[in-house]
Amino acid sequence: MDMKRRQLIGASATALAAGAVAPALANPVAAPAVASGQPEFKWRLTSSFPRSLDTIFGTAQTFSRMVAEATDGRFQIQTFPAGELVPGFQALDAVSNGTLECAQTATYFYTGKDPALAFGTGVPFGFNSRQQHSWWFFGGGAEIINGILGKYNVTSIPMGNSGCQMGGFFRKELNTLDDLKGLKFRIGGIGGQVLAKLGVVPQQIPPGDVYAALERGTIDAAEFVGPYDDEKLGIVKVAKYYYYPGWWEGGAMLHFVVNMEQWNTLPKHYQAIVRQACEAANNWMLAKYDSVNPPALRRLAHQGVELRPFPPAIMEAGYKAAYELYGEIAATNPAFKAALDSMTAIRSDQLMWWQIAEYAFDSFNIRNRGKS
Repeated sequence: MDMKRRQLIGASATALAAGAVAPALANPVAAPAVASGQPEFKWRLTSSFPRSLDTIFGTAQTFSRMVAEATDGRFQIQTFPAGELVPGFQALDAVSNGTLECAQTATYFYTGKDPALAFGTGVPFGFNSRQQHSWWFFGGGAEIINGILGKYNVTSIPMGNSGCQMGGFFRKELNTLDDLKGLKFRIGGIGGQVLAKLGVVPQQIPPGDVYAALERGTIDAAEFVGPYDDEKLGIVKVAKYYYYPGWWEGGAMLHFVVNMEQWNTLPKHYQAIVRQACEAANNWMLAKYDSVNPPALRRLAHQGVELRPFPPAIMEAGYKAAYELYGEIAATNPAFKAALDSMTAIRSDQLMWWQIAEYAFDSFNIRNRGKS
């Protein structure tokens, strides 16, 4: 009897357990019980870029959406364009001092803190977008740049890349190095310092003021990003010569920067979600630009733009000036020297491989573009 009683009790317990589980499985509302126990975070992200740059600012929005979806809405990051919370070039400071939790920005905006931060975004005659990404994860880039940002209570993760940019709009055609002497050019950062060695007068002008400055003749030329973004400025109406390539930004990397204390409050799996969302948003931005730039370039051509490659003499002089500048800075800045040495060694290997594979493949397809 004891044996039968134990069997009956066991069978009844199994049936009760099955009966309790069945409604839970059948009821989709009851299923996310685990998610409801996850912590909630509400952060604010300021971008260094305006809402009108819908690919760049859209990358921050895409990132925020992915984080929310992956956490079932438990981690919300509200995005703000430049100027709504803080000016675009003050994004890093706002994150550093804890005013905001995070930002979308470019580290080369902050070379005044340390010139080596230029390498986080990219330097003249440096990497293309894929090489820059490889350097960050496998060439010491993350350690160098975040080693500097750590002094400001900030860490960063790559979140976007423009690909190779254009060289900008010029009111007059460039033929020789002498044409650069005294040229007032809207360009900043390390690129501006390099061009200054060639006689250019770099100008720092907000995007919204570029058209008027060119129209009045206050400046002679302006660079921005690429055809899709440049078209929105309407510059082609006042400066028709459109030069390429933008050798000072061969693959400009953007970053998600986050206050260190805030980052450390996140559970490890939330940190992992942020990293993966940054990577996905990075790919989204590159893919978007690759999609929208070609038709924008055709539209600019219909509006009268005249495409011009930079003359070889200007490219060669720019290359020489860039590495002269790098040597001068590296002589007094150990972090800059470490970044330069790392980039130079890896760039040499990358270009060897690029010549064998990517360049050969792309060159063949370019030569045969009109045949299919």
